[in-house]
Amino acid sequence: MRSGRRPGSPDTRQVILDAARDAFAEKGYDTSSVRAIATRAGVDPALIHHYFGTKEKLFLACMDAPVDPHAVIAVIVAAPRDRIGNQIVRVVLGVWESPAGTAAAALVRTSISGEWHARLLREFLTTQILRHLAAPLGLDAAEAPLRTNLVASQLVGLMYTRYILRLEPLASAPVEELVEIIGPNVQRYLTGDLDLTGTGAATADR
Repeated sequence: MRSGRRPGSPDTRQVILDAARDAFAEKGYDTSSVRAIATRAGVDPALIHHYFGTKEKLFLACMDAPVDPHAVIAVIVAAPRDRIGNQIVRVVLGVWESPAGTAAAALVRTSISGEWHARLLREFLTTQILRHLAAPLGLDAAEAPLRTNLVASQLVGLMYTRYILRLEPLASAPVEELVEIIGPNVQRYLTGDLDLTGTGAATADR
């Protein structure tokens, strides 16, 4: 049984990460507080701020995120609104074609290996990417969760088929060719007319 709080030590950072991953997978990002994670890790909350700064940075460290999602979103939303779909496909493929693609593939593979990892990836996509994509586009709050989920389904399917299954000829298709083919579909999911009757579009994004 622990006696008091753990002081800073070489393994403290890893202890915090382990506790945070469990908390985020079990409770979700929004309801996991720094204080609760600190209690789980047996450390003072100040140590979490010392090692990671904010809860968001702690979460990104837990995910070993290959890129800064906010930087990616900023590049995407800088495009004209009617070309956002193409820009999303272009930027995402660019990440996977870069050295960061190896880490991105690892995230997808581990999410398939069990529910615990799937929950973490779901929290990452929902709170760090999809939520921040919907806001600057001014999507209707009732429709945004479904619209962004549809975008995620398109992109995750593309990444898995191209980079993990390596299904030809998709695996070897030029990036700009895929941008022109898939981008309009992503655009429709985001800003086009969708028949949302009976789809539960107003359901929360969690």
